[in-house]
Amino acid sequence: MTDIPSSSTPVISAEIDVAPRSATRILAIANQKGGVGKTTTAINLSTALAATGKRVMLFDLDPQGNASTGLGIDRNAAKSGSYEVLIGGEPIAAATVPTLVPRLVVVPASVDLSGAELELVDFERREFRLKEAFNSLDETYDYILIDCPPALGLLTLNALVAADGVLVPLQCEYLALEGLSQLVRTVERVNNAFNDRLTVQGIVLTMFDARNNLCNLVAADVRGYFGDIVYKSVIPRNVRVSEAPSHGKPVLLYDFNCLGSQAYIHLAGEFLRREEGREEGGSS
Repeated sequence: MTDIPSSSTPVISAEIDVAPRSATRILAIANQKGGVGKTTTAINLSTALAATGKRVMLFDLDPQGNASTGLGIDRNAAKSGSYEVLIGGEPIAAATVPTLVPRLVVVPASVDLSGAELELVDFERREFRLKEAFNSLDETYDYILIDCPPALGLLTLNALVAADGVLVPLQCEYLALEGLSQLVRTVERVNNAFNDRLTVQGIVLTMFDARNNLCNLVAADVRGYFGDIVYKSVIPRNVRVSEAPSHGKPVLLYDFNCLGSQAYIHLAGEFLRREEGREEGGSS
Protein backbone atom coordinates (compact mmCIF):
# COMPACT_ATOMS: atom_id res chain seq x y z
CA MET A 1 0.00 0.00 0.00
CA THR A 2 1.05 3.58 -0.61
CA ASP A 3 2.80 5.09 2.39
CA ILE A 4 1.08 8.23 3.66
CA PRO A 5 3.32 10.79 5.39
CA SER A 6 2.33 11.69 8.93
CA SER A 7 1.86 15.35 7.99
CA SER A 8 -1.27 14.41 6.02
CA THR A 9 -3.20 13.47 9.16
CA PRO A 10 -4.59 15.81 11.85
CA VAL A 11 -2.10 17.04 14.42
CA ILE A 12 -2.87 15.20 17.63
CA SER A 13 -1.61 16.10 21.07
CA ALA A 14 -1.08 13.52 23.78
CA GLU A 15 -4.07 13.69 26.11
CA ILE A 16 -5.78 10.48 27.16
CA ASP A 17 -9.34 10.75 28.47
CA VAL A 18 -10.05 8.26 31.24
CA ALA A 19 -13.80 8.76 31.59
CA PRO A 20 -15.63 5.51 32.33
CA ARG A 21 -16.95 3.75 29.26
CA SER A 22 -20.62 3.14 28.73
CA ALA A 23 -22.25 -0.25 28.16
CA THR A 24 -23.39 1.18 24.83
CA ARG A 25 -21.11 0.34 21.91
CA ILE A 26 -20.21 3.43 19.91
CA LEU A 27 -18.93 2.95 16.38
CA ALA A 28 -17.74 5.61 13.95
CA ILE A 29 -18.46 4.88 10.31
CA ALA A 30 -15.64 6.70 8.62
CA ASN A 31 -13.75 7.10 5.40
CA GLN A 32 -12.25 10.41 4.33
CA LYS A 33 -12.91 9.54 0.68
CA GLY A 34 -16.40 10.52 -0.41
CA GLY A 35 -18.74 8.39 -2.47
CA VAL A 36 -17.76 5.05 -0.96
CA GLY A 37 -21.13 4.08 0.50
CA LYS A 38 -20.39 5.39 3.99
CA THR A 39 -23.75 7.01 4.65
CA THR A 40 -25.64 4.23 2.86
CA THR A 41 -23.93 1.74 5.17
CA ALA A 42 -24.72 3.88 8.23
CA ILE A 43 -28.42 4.04 7.33
CA ASN A 44 -28.92 0.42 6.38
CA LEU A 45 -26.73 -1.20 9.02
CA SER A 46 -28.56 0.86 11.66
CA THR A 47 -31.88 -0.28 10.22
CA ALA A 48 -30.86 -3.93 10.09
CA LEU A 49 -29.57 -3.85 13.69
CA ALA A 50 -32.80 -2.25 14.89
CA ALA A 51 -34.73 -4.97 13.05
CA THR A 52 -32.96 -7.59 15.18
CA GLY A 53 -34.31 -5.92 18.33
CA LYS A 54 -31.33 -3.71 19.15
CA ARG A 55 -31.85 -0.12 20.30
CA VAL A 56 -29.87 2.00 17.89
CA MET A 57 -29.01 5.68 17.53
CA LEU A 58 -27.63 7.06 14.28
CA PHE A 59 -25.70 10.27 14.98
CA ASP A 60 -25.37 12.31 11.78
CA LEU A 61 -22.07 14.16 12.00
CA ASP A 62 -21.77 14.85 8.27
CA PRO A 63 -22.75 18.44 7.32
CA GLN A 64 -24.30 17.08 4.11
CA GLY A 65 -26.94 15.46 6.33
CA ASN A 66 -27.63 12.59 3.96
CA ALA A 67 -28.06 10.10 6.80
CA SER A 68 -30.89 12.29 8.11
CA THR A 69 -32.69 12.77 4.80
CA GLY A 70 -32.11 9.13 3.90
CA LEU A 71 -34.23 8.21 6.93
CA GLY A 72 -36.99 10.63 5.98
CA ILE A 73 -35.98 13.41 8.38
CA ASP A 74 -36.57 17.00 7.26
CA ARG A 75 -33.38 18.69 8.42
CA ASN A 76 -34.93 22.15 8.14
CA ALA A 77 -37.80 21.17 10.42
CA ALA A 78 -35.59 19.73 13.17
CA LYS A 79 -35.33 22.09 16.13
CA SER A 80 -31.94 20.75 17.16
CA GLY A 81 -29.40 18.20 16.07
CA SER A 82 -25.74 17.27 16.08
CA TYR A 83 -24.59 20.90 15.77
CA GLU A 84 -26.49 21.94 18.89
CA VAL A 85 -25.11 18.94 20.78
CA LEU A 86 -21.51 19.50 19.69
CA ILE A 87 -21.32 23.29 19.82
CA GLY A 88 -24.22 24.34 22.03
CA GLY A 89 -23.90 21.61 24.63
CA GLU A 90 -27.52 20.55 24.23
CA PRO A 91 -28.37 17.12 25.69
CA ILE A 92 -28.48 14.39 23.06
CA ALA A 93 -31.89 13.27 24.29
CA ALA A 94 -33.33 16.64 23.24
CA ALA A 95 -31.94 16.25 19.72
CA THR A 96 -33.06 12.70 18.92
CA VAL A 97 -35.78 12.20 16.30
CA PRO A 98 -37.73 8.95 15.82
CA THR A 99 -37.66 7.25 12.41
CA LEU A 100 -39.93 4.95 10.46
CA VAL A 101 -37.86 2.07 11.84
CA PRO A 102 -38.86 0.87 15.34
CA ARG A 103 -36.01 1.17 17.90
CA LEU A 104 -33.99 3.44 15.59
CA VAL A 105 -33.59 7.16 16.34
CA VAL A 106 -31.43 9.73 14.59
CA VAL A 107 -29.68 12.89 15.71
CA PRO A 108 -29.94 14.90 12.48
CA ALA A 109 -27.34 17.16 10.95
CA SER A 110 -28.09 20.72 9.92
CA VAL A 111 -26.37 23.12 7.54
CA ASP A 112 -24.87 24.88 10.59
CA LEU A 113 -22.64 21.85 11.13
CA SER A 114 -20.52 22.93 8.15
CA GLY A 115 -19.11 25.76 10.27
CA ALA A 116 -18.49 23.65 13.35
CA GLU A 117 -14.90 22.82 12.36
CA LEU A 118 -13.94 26.49 12.69
CA GLU A 119 -15.95 27.02 15.86
CA LEU A 120 -14.42 24.01 17.58
CA VAL A 121 -10.92 25.45 17.26
CA ASP A 122 -11.65 27.93 20.08
CA PHE A 123 -13.06 25.33 22.50
CA GLU A 124 -11.08 23.81 25.34
CA ARG A 125 -10.90 20.02 25.08
CA ARG A 126 -12.38 20.41 21.62
CA GLU A 127 -11.58 16.80 20.74
CA PHE A 128 -13.78 15.52 23.60
CA ARG A 129 -16.99 17.47 22.94
CA LEU A 130 -18.86 14.51 21.47
CA LYS A 131 -17.49 12.01 23.98
CA GLU A 132 -18.63 14.16 26.89
CA ALA A 133 -22.08 14.45 25.32
CA PHE A 134 -22.35 10.67 25.07
CA ASN A 135 -21.13 10.26 28.66
CA SER A 136 -24.06 12.37 29.88
CA LEU A 137 -26.63 10.38 27.90
CA ASP A 138 -29.24 8.90 30.24
CA GLU A 139 -30.97 6.56 27.80
CA THR A 140 -29.39 3.23 27.04
CA TYR A 141 -28.75 2.15 23.48
CA ASP A 142 -27.17 -1.06 22.32
CA TYR A 143 -25.36 0.72 19.51
CA ILE A 144 -24.64 4.29 18.52
CA LEU A 145 -23.40 4.63 14.95
CA ILE A 146 -21.78 7.92 13.95
CA ASP A 147 -21.89 8.89 10.29
CA CYS A 148 -18.68 10.89 9.87
CA PRO A 149 -17.96 13.51 7.21
CA PRO A 150 -15.63 12.52 4.34
CA ALA A 151 -12.64 14.29 5.89
CA LEU A 152 -10.17 13.80 8.73
CA GLY A 153 -10.89 17.09 10.51
CA LEU A 154 -12.17 17.99 13.97
CA LEU A 155 -15.63 16.52 13.40
CA THR A 156 -14.22 13.10 12.53
CA LEU A 157 -11.66 13.43 15.32
CA ASN A 158 -14.50 13.98 17.81
CA ALA A 159 -16.17 10.83 16.51
CA LEU A 160 -12.97 8.78 16.82
CA VAL A 161 -12.32 10.02 20.37
CA ALA A 162 -15.88 9.10 21.38
CA ALA A 163 -15.99 5.72 19.64
CA ASP A 164 -15.06 2.21 20.71
CA GLY A 165 -14.32 1.20 17.13
CA VAL A 166 -14.28 2.32 13.52
CA LEU A 167 -16.21 0.66 10.73
CA VAL A 168 -14.70 1.49 7.35
CA PRO A 169 -16.77 1.20 4.15
CA LEU A 170 -14.34 0.72 1.27
CA GLN A 171 -15.24 1.06 -2.38
CA CYS A 172 -13.56 -1.59 -4.51
CA GLU A 173 -11.27 0.67 -6.52
CA TYR A 174 -7.53 1.26 -6.44
CA LEU A 175 -7.48 4.84 -5.12
CA ALA A 176 -9.57 3.78 -2.14
CA LEU A 177 -6.56 1.83 -0.82
CA GLU A 178 -4.56 5.03 -0.34
CA GLY A 179 -7.34 6.61 1.69
CA LEU A 180 -7.67 3.47 3.80
CA SER A 181 -3.96 3.57 4.63
CA GLN A 182 -4.27 7.16 5.82
CA LEU A 183 -7.37 6.42 7.90
CA VAL A 184 -5.75 3.44 9.64
CA ARG A 185 -2.77 5.61 10.54
CA THR A 186 -5.09 8.25 11.97
CA VAL A 187 -6.88 5.62 14.06
CA GLU A 188 -3.51 4.54 15.47
CA ARG A 189 -2.62 8.13 16.39
CA VAL A 190 -5.99 8.73 18.06
CA ASN A 191 -5.57 5.47 19.96
CA ASN A 192 -2.16 6.60 21.23
CA ALA A 193 -3.13 10.18 22.05
CA PHE A 194 -6.80 10.29 23.06
CA ASN A 195 -8.66 7.00 23.11
CA ASP A 196 -6.84 3.77 23.89
CA ARG A 197 -10.02 1.73 23.28
CA LEU A 198 -10.20 2.70 19.62
CA THR A 199 -9.65 -0.03 17.05
CA VAL A 200 -10.72 -0.74 13.49
CA GLN A 201 -13.82 -2.86 14.10
CA GLY A 202 -14.05 -3.92 10.49
CA ILE A 203 -13.78 -3.05 6.82
CA VAL A 204 -16.83 -3.43 4.57
CA LEU A 205 -16.33 -3.76 0.83
CA THR A 206 -18.98 -1.68 -0.98
CA MET A 207 -20.12 -1.05 -4.55
CA PHE A 208 -18.76 -4.45 -5.49
CA ASP A 209 -19.23 -5.73 -9.03
CA ALA A 210 -18.08 -9.31 -9.45
CA ARG A 211 -17.92 -8.81 -13.23
CA ASN A 212 -15.25 -6.15 -12.82
CA ASN A 213 -11.71 -7.55 -12.63
CA LEU A 214 -10.46 -4.48 -10.76
CA CYS A 215 -13.09 -4.96 -8.05
CA ASN A 216 -11.92 -8.52 -7.55
CA LEU A 217 -8.26 -7.51 -7.47
CA VAL A 218 -8.86 -4.74 -4.93
CA ALA A 219 -10.96 -7.06 -2.75
CA ALA A 220 -8.22 -9.70 -2.84
CA ASP A 221 -5.57 -7.07 -2.03
CA VAL A 222 -7.53 -5.71 0.95
CA ARG A 223 -8.27 -9.20 2.31
CA GLY A 224 -4.64 -10.21 1.86
CA TYR A 225 -3.40 -7.17 3.77
CA PHE A 226 -6.01 -6.87 6.55
CA GLY A 227 -7.12 -10.50 6.87
CA ASP A 228 -10.13 -11.28 9.05
CA ILE A 229 -10.78 -7.63 9.85
CA VAL A 230 -12.47 -7.44 6.42
CA TYR A 231 -16.09 -8.57 6.52
CA LYS A 232 -17.03 -11.57 4.41
CA SER A 233 -20.33 -9.85 3.60
CA VAL A 234 -19.95 -7.61 0.54
CA ILE A 235 -22.30 -4.81 -0.52
CA PRO A 236 -22.93 -5.02 -4.28
CA ARG A 237 -23.71 -2.21 -6.69
CA ASN A 238 -27.49 -2.13 -6.72
CA VAL A 239 -29.94 0.30 -8.30
CA ARG A 240 -32.47 -0.09 -5.50
CA VAL A 241 -29.86 0.93 -2.91
CA SER A 242 -29.22 4.11 -4.92
CA GLU A 243 -32.93 4.86 -5.29
CA ALA A 244 -33.95 4.41 -1.66
CA PRO A 245 -32.55 7.71 -0.22
CA SER A 246 -34.62 9.78 -2.66
CA HIS A 247 -37.71 8.21 -1.05
CA GLY A 248 -36.47 8.92 2.47
CA LYS A 249 -36.25 5.23 3.31
CA PRO A 250 -33.57 2.67 4.06
CA VAL A 251 -33.31 0.15 1.25
CA LEU A 252 -34.62 -2.52 3.65
CA LEU A 253 -37.94 -0.66 3.74
CA TYR A 254 -37.86 0.42 0.11
CA ASP A 255 -37.23 -3.04 -1.36
CA PHE A 256 -36.58 -5.76 1.19
CA ASN A 257 -35.96 -8.47 -1.41
CA CYS A 258 -33.35 -6.68 -3.53
CA LEU A 259 -29.72 -7.76 -3.48
CA GLY A 260 -28.66 -4.64 -1.57
CA SER A 261 -31.13 -5.26 1.26
CA GLN A 262 -30.10 -8.87 1.59
CA ALA A 263 -26.43 -7.85 1.65
CA TYR A 264 -27.02 -5.44 4.55
CA ILE A 265 -28.99 -8.11 6.42
CA HIS A 266 -26.04 -10.49 6.06
CA LEU A 267 -23.66 -7.72 7.14
CA ALA A 268 -25.73 -7.05 10.28
CA GLY A 269 -25.68 -10.73 11.16
CA GLU A 270 -21.93 -10.94 10.71
CA PHE A 271 -21.51 -7.68 12.63
CA LEU A 272 -23.45 -9.04 15.62
CA ARG A 273 -21.52 -12.31 15.60
CA ARG A 274 -18.28 -10.35 15.60
CA GLU A 275 -19.52 -8.20 18.48
CA GLU A 276 -20.58 -11.28 20.45
CA GLY A 277 -17.15 -12.79 19.87
CA ARG A 278 -15.52 -9.62 21.13
CA GLU A 279 -17.64 -9.72 24.31
CA GLU A 280 -16.85 -13.38 24.92
CA GLY A 281 -13.16 -12.77 24.34
CA GLY A 282 -13.20 -9.82 26.74
CA SER A 283 -14.88 -11.80 29.50
CA SER A 284 -12.63 -14.84 29.26
